[in-house]
Amino acid sequence: MTETLAPTPEGISRAVTLLRAGGLVAFPTETVYGLGADARTDHAVAGIFEAKDRPRFNPLIVHVADMEDALQIAVLDPLAERVASAFWPGPLTLVLPLRTASALSPLVTADLPSVALRLPAHPLARDLLRAFGGPVAAPSANPSGRVSPTRAEHVLAGLSGRIAAVVDAGPCEVGVESTILGLTDGAARLLRPGGIPAEVLEECLGHKLEVVSNAARPVAPGQLASHYAPDATLRLRAQAPEPDEFWLGFGAGAAAADLNLSETGDLVEAAANLFHYLREADRRAEGRIAVSPIPESGLGRAINDRLRRAAAPRSSDRN
Repeated sequence: MTETLAPTPEGISRAVTLLRAGGLVAFPTETVYGLGADARTDHAVAGIFEAKDRPRFNPLIVHVADMEDALQIAVLDPLAERVASAFWPGPLTLVLPLRTASALSPLVTADLPSVALRLPAHPLARDLLRAFGGPVAAPSANPSGRVSPTRAEHVLAGLSGRIAAVVDAGPCEVGVESTILGLTDGAARLLRPGGIPAEVLEECLGHKLEVVSNAARPVAPGQLASHYAPDATLRLRAQAPEPDEFWLGFGAGAAAADLNLSETGDLVEAAANLFHYLREADRRAEGRIAVSPIPESGLGRAINDRLRRAAAPRSSDRN
């Protein structure tokens, strides 16, 4: 049975006890709920892959409490230090060279010489990581390839009975996963758009980012073509629904939509609503969902990335 824990010192203490015993605990970050396990323990990390039915070649993001912990795991060159200083804690994951003596389970990195590392900003996540005192591997807390969870009830809908506990601290603020930036060879590459718009990163870097996606063998999460998928099929950039479609709208022009990601066209609001509304649309649709056009700028790049992967042909190797 999966425990539901309160976002209190007692709830965090119980979560830490379960993590130290090798259990799986879902917890909120500012992006989505993550499914946490001790990143140093093989059997705990293997439990993530089993619970999610996730392919073993797909690496996991490691969450740490502070920069000191990050430096025990990865090598940060001056460019990586500058980016981390600007955006950590926050919704940014950096793929960095792995330290030989990191003590991470090789399952975390899929035996790659790099590691995906993040320092989250959510207060509860930070309290949990500090109390645990070590690195926590934590992909999104949902069955592999399905819609990511932004509320504790989403976690329980997909993983109840398969994990030890979920810490319920309400909805996630950002609503889409972290941006992933590759920094393994002195150059910056956008591996996944996310909670920090690419334009903001480019302003910090002083140049446009090279974009790398849909890797056959991922070097970071979120790179497989089919992911974030509801049961219903999606038709994107729909100006209006067809008679048998549920309409997921955006902006004032979609006032008649069954659900509207943001009636005012606010991309921050739309990102926060995306996964919750996709789940609700999937529940209410009769097999087909039409989605209004979303601007390809700012957080719209992350929203459109998730929608394209949700609409892609389904694969047996889901992320």
